[in-house]
This record gives sequence, structure tokens and C-alpha cells, in this order.
Amino acid sequence: MPFSDEPILPTEPPHEELTSAQRVRRRRATRRSSIPTDAEGQAELISSLARRAYPSIELFIFSLVCGAILGLGFLLDSPVVLLLGILVAPLMTPWVGFLLAILTGSVRFQFETAMALLISIALVFAGGLLSGFAARLFEDFPHNNAFIHARLWIPALVVLAIGAVTLVASFARSEAKPFLPSVLIAYLFYLPINAAAFGLGAGLQDIFPQGLYVFAAHFALASILGLVTLFLLRLRPSTGGIVFSGITLLLFAGILFTVMGSGVPSGNEAGTQSTPTNQVSAPLSPTPGLFLTSTDTALPLSAPSRTPTPGTPSPVPLTIDITLPPTDTPTITLTIQPTPTYGRIFASEGGGANLRDAPGGSYMMTLLNGTIVETYSEFEIVNGSTWVKVYATLNGRQIEGWLLESVLRYATPAPGFEPSATPAFTVTPNP
Repeated sequence: MPFSDEPILPTEPPHEELTSAQRVRRRRATRRSSIPTDAEGQAELISSLARRAYPSIELFIFSLVCGAILGLGFLLDSPVVLLLGILVAPLMTPWVGFLLAILTGSVRFQFETAMALLISIALVFAGGLLSGFAARLFEDFPHNNAFIHARLWIPALVVLAIGAVTLVASFARSEAKPFLPSVLIAYLFYLPINAAAFGLGAGLQDIFPQGLYVFAAHFALASILGLVTLFLLRLRPSTGGIVFSGITLLLFAGILFTVMGSGVPSGNEAGTQSTPTNQVSAPLSPTPGLFLTSTDTALPLSAPSRTPTPGTPSPVPLTIDITLPPTDTPTITLTIQPTPTYGRIFASEGGGANLRDAPGGSYMMTLLNGTIVETYSEFEIVNGSTWVKVYATLNGRQIEGWLLESVLRYATPAPGFEPSATPAFTVTPNP
């Protein structure tokens, strides 16, 4: 949107002897102390703010670099690299220009700033998507940070509110570039977008599309607070701006309540996605059966204690057939159902535990702290570390894998993971 380089100045009385430069300096000094209340002063202020907030080529260049670095940070699961990506993020003044266009009712300026923000977000998304495809080649890498930034966190929403209000207020009251609040807004806008793209490229269902929902909630909340801040600064909207502002506030409020009420996992809910069940499905844990055939004399039967040997898969079908002389008595069948032990992920660092396809094997996914898992005492000891086979239900899908026993806290009596000899079963028929 082209803007004139000449400021909008009021018509001075004929006897006023101030030069044009003096009048500009006077108005700038007044603006630094407070927002002008007269129509001409506000017109000059809005024109200056629009010129400063107009998107430039730097927005797209820094967005491209920022997206690439953030994608690398998620690939390496490195918070330091993610911080570097945010520090090179573009100045978020075009977002303030977008709010200013809504306030003034300028359709053209609103379209240009909205398209600039959309292109910037697309460039950041592309960086995460490429890193997600690269993550398929490095399956052993964890993705804890991608999980974290694809969740809604109450502290993040508080920081977002502070950053939105501070960025709008400092941009309107001073000509200095507000770097610090801009970093806060970029952190809460770009990280969820990049995490969602990374999850899409890597095929991680627990990250995409949750990251997009988190970005939508952040953008809606920040825009509502930004518009309210402009109103509180006594920037009077035009007639069209009042209509635009009312519609936009309702739209952003609807997006915010829809996203936050749609079941998007939050920081507190992320660790309780799976719900323990009282029944074990057949594909995951075969039901062991003990079949006994006896004569007309009843035999004393007792269920032997079963402690698996390390390296021996359990539970497995166990069938004992005893052939006795044929009789007319019916067959007695005794089926022993395994009792699951429920545990909760409780890792001391990283926010969760890595699920692997075998003890010390390839990385499958990250189970966040608080996730409920089932175990049936199947374990292996590798290099002095105890690995336990667990079953989890995530988003209606049952997953099995191996975890270090040290990251589990048991809700039911803990099983004894101690090696022992293979139990023997002996049945002696009556003569």
C-alpha cells in the first residue's frame, strides 16, 4: 500500500509563523508523551503507524530463515536451536498493521497485511515440513519439543497476553522498534506452526494438526487483546472501522472458544490421553489357557506362580494335555486370565519417555508424563537396565512397545521384575 512521505498536518492560522519542520517536531514530541486526541493529530499518527507497520521484503527473508532454523531445532529436539530460530524471526509489526487496518476500516491495507502475514506463516510452515520429512531418516531422535509446542499451556497464554499488549502499546507510543515484545509474539505464533508442519512431515499424529489449533488460539487471543489495547489508547476508529472491529472481535472470540473447547490437548491434559481399560484386547495380549483332563476323581488344582525368565516373551498360550483312559466324565477346563498392572509415565526429565520397538531398539514415539500404560510382567534386562513391555491406548489406537522400567510409577501393586527358573507343572492322576 503506497503512502505519502509527507505527514498529515493541520491547517494553521495565517498568523502562525512555525515552519513545517517545527510543526512535525512538535507533534512527535506530543505523541511521545501521549496519544493525540485531536482529529488531525490522530490522522498523522495513524498514517505514521501504517507506514512503519507496512510489510517489507525483510519479513519474508527472516521468516524463511526462521522456519528453517526452527525445523532444525525440532529435528534435533534442541531448545537452544529453537531459541536461535526465534531470535532471527522478523519484527512482528505487520501484525500490528493488520490490527490497525481493522481499526481504520482500510480494506486494502487489511488485505495487504493479511496476505503478508499468510506468506510469512507459509514460509515458516515450509521449513518445519521439510525437517519433518528429514526426521523419517532419523527415527532414533526424540521429538519432545515438538509435542510440547503443539499443546496449549496456561503460562504461554499469559506470556502471549503480556506480549500482545506491550507490542501494540510500545509501537503506538514510540518510534523505537519493540524487539522484546515482538520476540514473544513470534515465539507463540511461529513455534506451533512449525511444530505442526514438522509433525505432518514426520507422520506424527499427536503433533499435527494440534499445532495448527494452538496457533489459531494464540492468534485469536493476541488479536483480541491487540484491538482492545488500540481502543484503550484512544485511537478513534472510523465508521467502517467500528463495523470491521466488531465483526473481527466476534470472529476471533468464536475461533478461540471453538479451538479451546474442541478437545485440543493442553499441557495438563497431554499426559492423560490414554484411559486404562479393565479388559485386554486379543491382538495385544493373547490369553493363556490351562487345559486339564481328569477322570471321575477330582484332582486338587492350584494356579502356580508364574515369574517369567528374562528374554522369555509373556504372556503366551500355555496348554497342558494329559491323556488318561477314556471315561464318561466331562472334561474340566480351567482358564487363567492375566491380571494387568497399570502404570503411569513419570520421567524425571524431558517431559516424557521414549517408546521403542524392542529393548534398546528403534524409537517409536514419546509418551508424555502422566500417560497410563498396561504391563503383563514381560521384561528383559539389557546392559543392566530393565526394559518392560507396555501397552497404551492413544486416540483410540492401541500401541505396544518397550520402556525403561525406571520411568514407570505403578497405580496397582508393582510386579517383581526378577529372573527366576521356569516353573514346572505336574499333574498326577489317581490310580
